[in-house]
Amino acid sequence: MKQAGFEARHAAEWARFEAWLDAVDGKARQWAKPAVSLQPKPPEAAELIAEVDVPAAYRRLCQHLALAERRGYGASLVERLRRTVDRGHVHLYRPPRTRFSRALGFMVFDVPALVRAQRGPMIASALLFFVPLLLCLTVLQLRPDLAGMVLSPEAMGQYERMYDPDSEVHGQRRGSESNLYMFGVYVLNNVSIAFRTFAAGLVVCIGSIFVLVFNGVMIGSVAGHLTAVGSGDPFWRFVAGHSGPELLGIVLSGGAGLRLGLSLLMPGPHSRAEAFRIAGTQGAKILLGVFVLLVFAAFVEAFWSSIGSLPAAVKYGAGIGLWVLLLAWLLVPLRRAEGDDAG
Repeated sequence: MKQAGFEARHAAEWARFEAWLDAVDGKARQWAKPAVSLQPKPPEAAELIAEVDVPAAYRRLCQHLALAERRGYGASLVERLRRTVDRGHVHLYRPPRTRFSRALGFMVFDVPALVRAQRGPMIASALLFFVPLLLCLTVLQLRPDLAGMVLSPEAMGQYERMYDPDSEVHGQRRGSESNLYMFGVYVLNNVSIAFRTFAAGLVVCIGSIFVLVFNGVMIGSVAGHLTAVGSGDPFWRFVAGHSGPELLGIVLSGGAGLRLGLSLLMPGPHSRAEAFRIAGTQGAKILLGVFVLLVFAAFVEAFWSSIGSLPAAVKYGAGIGLWVLLLAWLLVPLRRAEGDDAG
């Protein structure tokens, strides 16, 4: 059989298998480029994934490649068939990923990709949180008396006792049972704030905005007051290690909450119900990553930050290093290995 007849007889079959590969690859990489995930997937992709008898189609493709090579058909045809066979082999015979591998891939690739895809709400969330925080911190260095506008006298006294630089507690280790108890307390507190920040976005963004600004003002006021009264050294040494994952967790929760509210205000090409479903699904995935961040932050706070005997340089160095790693994780796109998928 001549090459032209061979191609005419099997071209549709090859094209269908190649379309199936493209559809599967697109599905596997949907987290790598979630910026377009708000667009509805073409129905033919789902149909191809469901309808193609892959093992049978792959066997026929291998036979066609062998025939093309034996009959000496053109190099372009042989190369096309060989490339398609190689792609099919990757999907059919690669070993299944373990649960740990899928979970690691979700945290390393999927969560930051979703965050970058929602850069608008995430930037707004960061500004709503960090601007009030830094503003209160700065103002209270110039006017320490203004702390009473935000913090009650009882709260100020409690914080001053906790971070009194003359206290002997700061140079001691807590017992392992106390550390474990505080770990549970920190997890409960941090996760509850993150979930409230996300869920508050349902009130057309106003709830998330309020929670972000409120937490920024409170944290900035506490930090500013303690720094102004001379308790800054124990305070900053304590918070340096866990501040990165804890504060970024609040910001990411707020960004997902803002995106949830915006889906009701500006649904775009979708109906409000569909836009809300998409934003909710993506937000839930981001919140799952935030949960891991906050559990890690609680672990650091309970078992590392509480060690008062460590030099300030070690505490600050570890804290800065963790901030750099987290920002790189969120901002620098990573490329998956060939054949890897989101799981």
